[in-house]
Amino acid sequence: MERYIGKMLDNRYEILEVIGQGGMAVVFKAKCHRLNRMVAIKVLKPELAGDAEFRRRFHDESQAVAMLSHPNIVSVYDVSRGGDLEYIVMELIDGITLKQYMERRGQLNWREALHFITQIMRALSHAHSRGIIHRDIKPHNIMVLRDGSVKVADFGIACLSSQQTLTTKEAMGSVHYISPEQAKGERTDARSDIYSAGVVLYEMLTSRLPFEGDSPVSIAIQHFSAVPLNPREINPDIPEAMELICLKAMAPKIDQRYSSADEMIHDLEEFRKNPDINFDYDMAELKGSVTDEPTQPIHAKELHHMNTYDGRREREESFFASPWKKVALIALSVILGAGIIYGLYTVILNSFVSAPVEEYVVPSLVGMTLEEAEEDPRVKGIFQIEVIATIESDYDANVIIEQDPQADRVKKSDFVIQVTVSAGTPSAEMPRVVDYERTAAKLILDNLHLNLDLVFEEQFSDDEAGRVISTDPAAGETIYEGDTVTIVVSKGRDLKPVEVIPFVNMTRENAEQAAIGLGLVPVFVEAPSDTEAGIVIEQNIAAGTSVLEETEIQLTVSTGPADTEEPGGETGTEEPGTDTPEEQPSIPEVPEEPNIDE
Repeated sequence: MERYIGKMLDNRYEILEVIGQGGMAVVFKAKCHRLNRMVAIKVLKPELAGDAEFRRRFHDESQAVAMLSHPNIVSVYDVSRGGDLEYIVMELIDGITLKQYMERRGQLNWREALHFITQIMRALSHAHSRGIIHRDIKPHNIMVLRDGSVKVADFGIACLSSQQTLTTKEAMGSVHYISPEQAKGERTDARSDIYSAGVVLYEMLTSRLPFEGDSPVSIAIQHFSAVPLNPREINPDIPEAMELICLKAMAPKIDQRYSSADEMIHDLEEFRKNPDINFDYDMAELKGSVTDEPTQPIHAKELHHMNTYDGRREREESFFASPWKKVALIALSVILGAGIIYGLYTVILNSFVSAPVEEYVVPSLVGMTLEEAEEDPRVKGIFQIEVIATIESDYDANVIIEQDPQADRVKKSDFVIQVTVSAGTPSAEMPRVVDYERTAAKLILDNLHLNLDLVFEEQFSDDEAGRVISTDPAAGETIYEGDTVTIVVSKGRDLKPVEVIPFVNMTRENAEQAAIGLGLVPVFVEAPSDTEAGIVIEQNIAAGTSVLEETEIQLTVSTGPADTEEPGGETGTEEPGTDTPEEQPSIPEVPEEPNIDE
């Protein structure tokens, strides 16, 4: 890929140097000559770019990711093709990865971990609300900036990477963080990102990973077959509530996890306000019941047939080859047979005895909060409410906006009501645009895609004209879709008019003091004249003229009469009585030996 250095892409991006490599792409530092800024360009490796279907999906999904705009997500500026190249133009980050940060710092204190995980979850909340799942959350894809803020990278690329067969080297970087459903090759959703974020939090709090092994496959299997040590067993300084948040995010059973990033953010914020808060979560349920032992590495010899996540056939062969597993299978068959016999018995019995079937009318839950719906007498003890999605809407947060089945339907079985809950009005954190030019500030706010009502006001200040000097709301405050944002732009200094005074016949010093006192900027030039040296003989702005403060005024100062003697000592016609050099009286010579007798 070094051959691309020095080349120009799209007659716009000049490739300067390689700044990173991954299993799928190479990242270059480049200069955008159109906007005169530095950018990062991610170029697909040739072996992947040669696959037409891969290129098409890469291009389509990357364009979707380019629509994301959030302070905690690396911005995507452009998605393009140049000859045989597929590339993404991104924001160039001045920082290091969270993995590098942890390697330098070691174990982070829980306050620092809280600071980072909250920003990561905000980024995921924004992406999930737009239907984009990262699928490769790990410290290597999280950038830590110099100001301590965090940006999540590699959206879109990760969506495609799950479809590829991983080599051992590539898998080792991600397999520690994948969700159980990813490890089993099952369908993933937003909760898979939440699991991976939980593993990142676990690593920040304990400085170790929850699962280790001899190969990527052995590690992957532990995500659904082993139980990690509790974070507080490794680091007792971790608050109990923080440990519960971490383990709930990492619950091996997907239904035991946070249902959305916003739900986890809510707990993080509550914990931030009160670190002693008591979350009503059952530790045993969160950790599952896959084994009674803490994490144990699985040796590669036991998994020599398994070389991909989707090696279902190999896993089945390994399962039947184990004697004790055969016993387990026989026992399971006996249980299933008993269940079938019991089911047949029940059907036969019911054919002779007709029992009444309970019927319930589905209530209308739209407009209620989740808490109100669960406490409703038409629901409590009858229906189970299952949240299937949380999306931004005009409804208040936590309000049910859709339900299935619809209200007034009669149900005789399957008493589950699936609901979609509002995440509230689309919102974002107000970015800092102070000191930016007016046009740049507008572009930054437009990229939030919140349809903001931008009101520009002008105000005199010591700042350069055209620069933003303040905003309302201020940077860091939450803004919502359709909000009015007032941007105050500098008009420059408020210069007042002054009347020019006569400076002629003043000394240079007095003229300089007087000009500065009026707010003018004096500029002096010199010229010979019959006037005494050091006296002002001319000014370029007439006295009585009205000008603004800080106006330059040129003052000419006399250097005295000009010297009229011509070079060479020769003169023309002399005035009467004027001695020429030859006519000047000579000085009498002193005798060599004075006559002291005279």
